[in-house]
Amino acid sequence: MISFIKGNIEILKEGLIIIENNGIGYKVNVSEKLYTYLYKNRENVKLYTFMNVKEGDISLFGFLTLEELQLFERLITVSGVGPKGAIALLNIMSPQEIISAIITSDIKALSSGQGIGKKIAQRIALELKDKVDIIDAINIEPQVAQDIEQDDNTRETLEALVALGFTKQEILKAINNIEDKNIPVDKMISLCLKKLSK
Repeated sequence: MISFIKGNIEILKEGLIIIENNGIGYKVNVSEKLYTYLYKNRENVKLYTFMNVKEGDISLFGFLTLEELQLFERLITVSGVGPKGAIALLNIMSPQEIISAIITSDIKALSSGQGIGKKIAQRIALELKDKVDIIDAINIEPQVAQDIEQDDNTRETLEALVALGFTKQEILKAINNIEDKNIPVDKMISLCLKKLSK
């Protein structure tokens, strides 16, 4: 199982990229939104991956954050939703919008993905409603989350606050709301704690 790949993007085709790691090029399926992001950000990229194995085919699907991968994995547990169907939803909706639609049983929104009909959308809402957390619905965009996790100051702040028992989503949102992210880590932690305690 390949959990993640880190490297440079060598080739981009619509819905598909090839990322190079130690001289090996990995072909990875991605959503349209992630493709657009990677088109502008090709170097030192880390993608979390899901390996789909079926008779006669092994394929990789890539995601910028662990949370997006986890949502994808939840979606494909629903009968009738395969990897392509889950990606179709991620093409038109952010993970936060999908989670909000599941929580509110917004069948119209969930059936807007290519290949996702009304019955499958109803199944998604019914089966996943108790498996998603409302805090995920106010998460920030994947590229913002990655920027926070790669910066030394904000990463240390994130790790310290996770150790204190806060969820990653809560912390990312608090950090994102701090205008000056170049302040010392202890001061950033203090500011985040004030926001998280409200």
